[in-house]
Amino acid sequence: MFFDRPESGELAVLVHLNLSHGQDAEDPREFEELVLSAGGDPVAFLTGSRIVPTAKFLISTGKLEELRQLVAEHKAELVIFNHTLTPSQERNLERELQCRVLDRTGLILDIFAQRARTFEGKLQVELAQLRHTATRLIRGWTHLERQKGGIGLRGPGETQLETDRRLLRNRITMIEQRLEKVRSQREQGRRSRQRAAIPTVSLVGYTNAGKSTLFNRITGSDVYAENKLFATLDPTMRRIELADIGAVVLADTVGFISHLPHKLVEAFRATLEEASNSTLLLHVIDSAAEERARNIEQVELVLEEIGAAELPQLRVYNKVDLLADTDPHIDRDDSGRPVAVWLSAQTGVGCNLLEEAISELLGKEVVSGCLVLTPTQGRLRAMLYTQQAVIAEDYRDDGASLLQIRVPKSDLLRILSAESIEFEQLLWADDVSAGQDLSGEL
Repeated sequence: MFFDRPESGELAVLVHLNLSHGQDAEDPREFEELVLSAGGDPVAFLTGSRIVPTAKFLISTGKLEELRQLVAEHKAELVIFNHTLTPSQERNLERELQCRVLDRTGLILDIFAQRARTFEGKLQVELAQLRHTATRLIRGWTHLERQKGGIGLRGPGETQLETDRRLLRNRITMIEQRLEKVRSQREQGRRSRQRAAIPTVSLVGYTNAGKSTLFNRITGSDVYAENKLFATLDPTMRRIELADIGAVVLADTVGFISHLPHKLVEAFRATLEEASNSTLLLHVIDSAAEERARNIEQVELVLEEIGAAELPQLRVYNKVDLLADTDPHIDRDDSGRPVAVWLSAQTGVGCNLLEEAISELLGKEVVSGCLVLTPTQGRLRAMLYTQQAVIAEDYRDDGASLLQIRVPKSDLLRILSAESIEFEQLLWADDVSAGQDLSGEL
């Protein structure tokens, strides 16, 4: 595609302004990490402050002159702004600096283009790139004239720019149709899991919080995990078994970032819907990050945007091995419900606490006790064994079986329904005397 970027590192001058007009300030350290993740080679960092950005260049003419000198001094091939530039600002800056200019949105799109591995991921990235590029096409075609006429070729014609815009619209429509098909396929998968009563747990969180490392630790998978921003782009799902719960689907999702471009949220709607339809969200947090509170706030904003803010959530404070005075533990609310788990996905300490907390949150309706079955209820006994609900078994003198069971109530109700037995009809060891004759019961 014409907007593909070279994989080699490029000499880049970075520009960051502290703007005081109501917008949340961007983090210059995170900006530099983004550039490094994209394969850039920062050679200079220009900073400044403005109350209101200028309409023509975003920066003042004085800063523009400083920037021109830095580009010439370092022979930079690229200037990257830690802000969103309008198409006209990009064109004006490129004309003045005589090099390529990129804004924060374009930088994140470039990283996503490098990380996409699956067919779906590549489609989503291309859609976001096309939408971003559609308003910037003119700078690539200003040297072209209206299509020339001639003998046998005269007519109204159209400019090359108009032709390209038409082709872009067609390509966007085609990609949207393909992603809509992917969306419907995901919806079918979710419905089938709901019918089978299999809960979905999604890992969400700020980029580079350690979601993929935690995913690999819990599932035993080898999903790509690296200490860089947006190492994971394509969603991955694995089925795991948890005590008292049974089968659970764990989903690893793309990381969030402050001021996540809306074009990306729209393009990744099919992927992000996986999180918005989860039974439980695991909000993975880098506990050692200085900007931890800000990152949590940004993730909450994205969750609200995709309609997942009201879902049950368990916070997972990762990387406790980097904290000197914190051991793995579970934080609980006044009712004893788990609200946060502190662990290290890298070393594995505390991961057992996470599984315990998930089981508690998903297994509210777990039935546990000593069930009394008559000799005529052999079929029910066999079904409980098939469900792996029986912990231990003993017998009474009258031939009754004493089954120590622990099973999700939904699974037990399904078994009882197949046997046409009401839950209230079950007999428990605590409810009957040792010598009671059960032959007439049930």
